[in-house]
Amino acid sequence: MALPKSFTFSLCFILSLILSSFVANATDVSYDGRAITIDGKRRILNSGSIHYPRSTAQMWPDLIRKSKEGGLDAIETYVFWNAHEPVRREYDFTGNLDLVRFLKTVQDEGLYAVLRIGPYVCAEWNYGGLPVWLHNLPNCQIRTENDVFMNEMKNFTALIVDMMKKEKLFASQGGPIIIAQIENEYGNVESFYGDAGKAYINWCADFAESLNIGVPWIMCQQPDAPASMINTCNGWYCDKFKPSNPNTPKMWTENWTGWFKSWGGLDPLRTAEDVAFAVARFFQYGGTFQNYYMYHGGTNFGRTAASYITTSYDYDAPLDEYGHLNQPKWGHLKELHEVLKSMEHTLTYGNITTTELGNSVSTTVFETNESSSCIFGNANNSADATITFQGKTHIVPAWSVSILPDCKEEAYNTAKVNTQTTLKVKSVNKAEDEPQSLQWSWRPERIDTELLGKGEVVTNLLMEQKEAANDASDYLWYMTSVQISKDDPVLIGNMTLRINETGYILHAYVNGEHVGSQWAKYNVFNYVFEKPIKLAPGVNTISLLSATVGFPVRTDTKFYFRKTINYGGGFEDIKTGIIGPVELVGKNGDETVIKNLSERKWSYKVGLHGMNDQLFRSASRKWSVEGVPENRTMTWYKTSFKAPLGTEPVVVDLQGLGKGHAWVNGHSIGRYWPSYLAPEEGCSVEACDYRGTYDNNKCVFNYGKPTQRWYHVPRSFLQDDENTLVLFEEFGGNPSYVNFQTIRVGTICANAYENHTLELACQGRSISAIKFASFGNPEGTCGSFKEGTCDSKTALSILQNECVGKEACSIDVSESMFGSTTCGDIVKRLAVEAVC
Repeated sequence: MALPKSFTFSLCFILSLILSSFVANATDVSYDGRAITIDGKRRILNSGSIHYPRSTAQMWPDLIRKSKEGGLDAIETYVFWNAHEPVRREYDFTGNLDLVRFLKTVQDEGLYAVLRIGPYVCAEWNYGGLPVWLHNLPNCQIRTENDVFMNEMKNFTALIVDMMKKEKLFASQGGPIIIAQIENEYGNVESFYGDAGKAYINWCADFAESLNIGVPWIMCQQPDAPASMINTCNGWYCDKFKPSNPNTPKMWTENWTGWFKSWGGLDPLRTAEDVAFAVARFFQYGGTFQNYYMYHGGTNFGRTAASYITTSYDYDAPLDEYGHLNQPKWGHLKELHEVLKSMEHTLTYGNITTTELGNSVSTTVFETNESSSCIFGNANNSADATITFQGKTHIVPAWSVSILPDCKEEAYNTAKVNTQTTLKVKSVNKAEDEPQSLQWSWRPERIDTELLGKGEVVTNLLMEQKEAANDASDYLWYMTSVQISKDDPVLIGNMTLRINETGYILHAYVNGEHVGSQWAKYNVFNYVFEKPIKLAPGVNTISLLSATVGFPVRTDTKFYFRKTINYGGGFEDIKTGIIGPVELVGKNGDETVIKNLSERKWSYKVGLHGMNDQLFRSASRKWSVEGVPENRTMTWYKTSFKAPLGTEPVVVDLQGLGKGHAWVNGHSIGRYWPSYLAPEEGCSVEACDYRGTYDNNKCVFNYGKPTQRWYHVPRSFLQDDENTLVLFEEFGGNPSYVNFQTIRVGTICANAYENHTLELACQGRSISAIKFASFGNPEGTCGSFKEGTCDSKTALSILQNECVGKEACSIDVSESMFGSTTCGDIVKRLAVEAVC
């Protein structure tokens, strides 16, 4: 039936309006040799990494809002293949894996997104984000020119891209994604693969381009990136980085704001001054896009952490693990972003003239027809620099950068921190009628069938743990029986059981008796277990429980300066578990007899009964309240508690426990290992000096204490009424010390320079008192401030009047506020310590 002309016209008009609306909402993202361009305009872009699985969906809006308030333009995230496809062709995008919801939350805050699809991510994430089932596909070689791997990578990458297109999330569709990444840091390991590696990276580029997403693709750490890709830099400093293609902008995809922690390691810290120095130097030398890795680190829930990486992934980021502002880092960088944004046009369009003055001092002028901006750098780590420019003298402290938007007055210096320092405190659980100590019930992990050697799979060899368990559990039982005759030579004298292990933890049982346990150290995962045993003539059963703490990618780290076990070539070559030999060793004086058990019949059992039965979720299982044991291995504990009052972040103190896994209301809060203490040596005993090149060994603390004692319990995991905590204790510990606390801002301090505005805030609480205030030349640090040789005498009363009783206050640091001093011509400072 023919439609009326008027109807046809109306339909066409409506469709044209819809099309026009789509085109109007689309954003044109491109680039030239200077910068990323958005709708034809070169941009200065500051971005920050927030990994959606390392927080909860309920936390995302607050994290992203604080990121925007901190001056970010974009949020960057990896896409975690093994989280989304844990079993081949079975996908999970629910809860904190809801990538679409995360990106729409970014868009709702008016920020851009950078999507690093990879799908290899490193990120201190288990197996680098790759599914372990890849390892077990026949003829699969990972991250090289291999049809099996490339087909799987193509399937997952296309799945993600199609999902983004369906939800119109690319900027070309009106969405927030302005940049996408294929592969990750491959240039650092490409030589391992030779010609096949080069062919693979070319295939990655061609495949990415074929997806037609309408925004630029990047490849980080890829000097030989194909012409269609932008090569970018990762590291603590990228000011000297030069793109391999002069027609691409200078981009920094990972500006490491701190460092990760490993079990048995110290707490790393990177100062706000040094991060700001690195950023300012990058922009001084022509950079126009930089991303903080991490801006919020978060938590490694479940079994997501890489080999020996702690459950906390705080990273000393501007937003801490719980979402609090990490001050002064957050505020100091916010001020830097504001100054850089004020210079965006001159930084991206101005002619650049850099003059090296010697002694690591330099000046850079960005000049357009309308205006000029200047950045002065001093990379000398001990001597301040005096720079005379256009008839005016400027003092640039050692290891700092001064920014002068008008080339006349310093608006920002990286070494001069004018934002508050925040000290956090923990408070006991004040939930109504909460008992002083938790009431525990318990039950043993059933291991009787395993001690009898009864498994689920039988082979005539030792199986590698990834192949046997396929990442279904941290735990794998290896069991065998050995017939010993009365005249067996191995019975000549003293006998030991010797095992070559890479698992990283081994618990050994012989004839039902525990004979010993042993575990590796971070980055040294191969070791030999050898313990004395007694065997009797007849059948003897050997049961070995191998436990992983995340899978490694490579133990040979020569391919990458980052020295992480989650990086390298030859994924499929790395063995995990009990790889053999497993030997009985008999010794009598100088005589030694070895019986190799490696090629005997071995049976296997994946996981533990309690985990397979989901004791952490089930309420119907029988638990005993009588005789709750302490220091008992392979034990389950359960208790109930009320959620702490208020909205402040919640942590559980697991000091006193050994090693294991914890769940709250069935939600995994991750592995715990408070019995693993940091070393006594190698710690920084004094305040960290920001001056000089940083690495992860420079400023480290927490010596001789648990690597991680406190574990994040997101508020969204808790219920208003009764809550349940379940622990699986592997090593043995005392649960009576376990308690829940909240984290809040306790003290705020500042030491701000004259002619700046100081913002003081207690992050949701009121300022209750001013403990110290001095305007002049105060001395000391937070907690130990004291008046200097000159002081206005009015600072304390003014701060009390302006700030006490308020959640936040703003103070003009000047003589007009505090009155004159006897300090003369020196630059005066305001030191403050306040209680929240």
